Amino acid sequence: MALEQEIKLLVKGEEKIDLSLLSYLSELSQEIPRIDHLVSTYFDTPDLLLSQQRLGLRMRQINDHYLQTVKTSGSVKNGLHQREEWEYDLAGPEWDLSTLRMTPLLTMIDDAETWSQLAPLFVTDFLRETMQLTLSDGTQIELAYDCGEVRSGQLTTDIHEIELELKAGDSEQLAVVANVLSQQLNITLSDVSKAQMGYELLTKSRNNG
Repeated sequence: MALEQEIKLLVKGEEKIDLSLLSYLSELSQEIPRIDHLVSTYFDTPDLLLSQQRLGLRMRQINDHYLQTVKTSGSVKNGLHQREEWEYDLAGPEWDLSTLRMTPLLTMIDDAETWSQLAPLFVTDFLRETMQLTLSDGTQIELAYDCGEVRSGQLTTDIHEIELELKAGDSEQLAVVANVLSQQLNITLSDVSKAQMGYELLTKSRNNG
């Protein structure tokens, strides 16, 4: 289990940001940004048992690599998201129940009837441009710029955001970087996770159905 700490920034407008034009970021990163295609399928029971327990379960494909992730809703304040996370590499798109049993899903997995009801509810599909930033005090932050969409049923909503995730060092530096970027870009702090976007879209899809 790891504690995920990140600040989420919503990009206003549809115009794509060219991160290479931001000298501030270039000074903090000596590497060429990496671009990956991420497709994440979120699972829950029809009555949203996981959501009620403030838990999330997803199967993520990054290019040809797979990850299973369990997250708690944690806490969110002023764009800073803090939550517990259990993430494991997979050989393919099949659950590894042995590692899932090391998470809060243990009780659900051992209840065969409940576990059998687990189903995919929505998908996030986006391109992620990633930069590894190192600040003067040694703090390491991963900047992820995501562009894509959330899908549930026939409905979609756009993903256009920047995430600043603490990898090592002082969590207060997240706000420092976010503040500098907010002076250079048309962005705003966001308390809404991709999972929340998906559940909101799922509710609309069910109501439309």
